Amino acid sequence: MDKRVYVFGRDSVPQYLRLEAGEELMMTLVMLPGTDLRIPLEVDLVGPGASLDLAGVYLCPEAEHVDLRVLVRHTSAGCHSRQLFKGIVGGTADAAFDGLIYVARDAQQTQAYQENHTLLLSETARVESRPQLEIYADDVQCSHGATTGYLNPDELFYLRSRGIPEPEARRLQMIAFLAPVLNRLPEELIEEIHAGLS
Repeated sequence: MDKRVYVFGRDSVPQYLRLEAGEELMMTLVMLPGTDLRIPLEVDLVGPGASLDLAGVYLCPEAEHVDLRVLVRHTSAGCHSRQLFKGIVGGTADAAFDGLIYVARDAQQTQAYQENHTLLLSETARVESRPQLEIYADDVQCSHGATTGYLNPDELFYLRSRGIPEPEARRLQMIAFLAPVLNRLPEELIEEIHAGLS
């Protein structure tokens, strides 16, 4: 499997990818604080058995603007795609996720899943999430979903009751929230993200 990690602002990030028969790609996108971004990404799965595992993390703690647009097209049979994006938005920042999974008529036995989950750290932060499915085949397994919420006060209370100071308890909650994406990253990048959450 081809594994790639891209950090926006540091790496040349592709805007279009094409996966042929049997190709497998695991790609992770990282959007660090302090940058306004408009991110268009299109992926075509054009050969039987092509597979995409796409994940991303976006951190907008202050006044950033992030606009993430992902289009995954299944045009061949037996392809798989999975998307997981997790974000933390605070201050007066705003983030938008616009994702579309397209399944063509001949793309039978497609499996495609899309998730976008966001934590809000302030009442002035804004998030818009629009996961979408456009399906023309009838033998498929597809789903999409999105959640937006605040840090869990019960979890915070539990950590505080164990003697953990509130800033560290909040940081631990954020790390746990991001963990499914962070686990895909190299250690030095994980440490950089951890430092940005303090």
